[in-house]
Amino acid sequence: MTLLASGHLGTDFANGALPALLPFLVDRFGLTYTLAATLMLASTVSSSLVQPLFGLWSDRRGAIWLLPLGVGLAGVGIALAADAPSYWSCLVLVVVSGIGVAAYHPEGSKFAAYTSGRRRASGMSAFSIGGNIGFALGPIVATPLVLGFGLRGGLLLALPCLAIAGALVVATRFLRTFVPKRAEDGTDSTGHERRGALAVLLGVIAFRSLAWFGLVTFVPLWEVSLGHSKAHGNHLLSLILLAGGAGTIFAGPAADRIGRRPILLGSLVLTAPLIAVFVVVGGIPGAIALMLVGACVIGTFGVTMVMSQEYLPRHIGMASGLSVGLSIGLGGIAAVALGALADAVDLRAALWVCAAAPLAALALGVLLPPSRARRRLEPAVS
Repeated sequence: MTLLASGHLGTDFANGALPALLPFLVDRFGLTYTLAATLMLASTVSSSLVQPLFGLWSDRRGAIWLLPLGVGLAGVGIALAADAPSYWSCLVLVVVSGIGVAAYHPEGSKFAAYTSGRRRASGMSAFSIGGNIGFALGPIVATPLVLGFGLRGGLLLALPCLAIAGALVVATRFLRTFVPKRAEDGTDSTGHERRGALAVLLGVIAFRSLAWFGLVTFVPLWEVSLGHSKAHGNHLLSLILLAGGAGTIFAGPAADRIGRRPILLGSLVLTAPLIAVFVVVGGIPGAIALMLVGACVIGTFGVTMVMSQEYLPRHIGMASGLSVGLSIGLGGIAAVALGALADAVDLRAALWVCAAAPLAALALGVLLPPSRARRRLEPAVS
């Protein structure tokens, strides 16, 4: 699990560096809010919408080689994007980085499920913590590098990802030992698949992702519009992400004890008013509210991933790709509309939409049936 969480750290480190780079790229290329949001869209589409394809490949053929390849590609792509000579070359390199992220997540999530045993939500939370830490470290590392060395300093962002990729290559044989064997009689012991429930869950994740990607994209720009420094906005973003890691530590074990559905619904109830506090009050109370938003949203990423795997137990790679990829990607696409809204009206209006999105997610979430925890997960193809 430490190896898998480290790989998750590497991919999300690359992903988390992009929001921190946005204010600098806006200045360098003279971008509108819509063009800045388009960079986030490129990252979201490439890192999310294609994940089900990698998940399908993983379920049918096995693809452990995607683990080191995904981490390395994510790091190299974002490093080169930081020093890109034009907006369009930057956009292409952001897509390359996103494809690396997409390649890693379904396979990494599948192996995290294999190694978790019966405490699957707790195990997936451990896997998610790696991603949370990586996403938080992205802006923490990227900001001083760019402030100290200019955007060319962003080339150094590739180094930790390449180091983790090397470790995963060395550990490939060890990781293969966790793949469960299929039932000897050839029967399927994984239970009934509930695709309708999965569809509702994907809707919940999409609305939650609209709020999340809107905040990740516009909180640093909002703070700059209020007269704060770019570093201040990025530091606030890092606090949100670190708080999300703390929320993950709580949410996983709580979901194993109380149930996945109650933890998810409780987080959605809290998210909307907390975003409103940030927009209306601001200052220290607003920063605390944002940290709690991070705990609620990021903390339940692992919970919804486990729910998707339990709704689709015979295709856990595909389930992971859908829950982490497709639905989050759709939320990210919708966040681009927030950029257009910010250009047409203002950033405050976009942030109010972010506050409303969790309410739509909650309306869908009450329709979800409980997911069924099972003793083990079997691959469609080992």
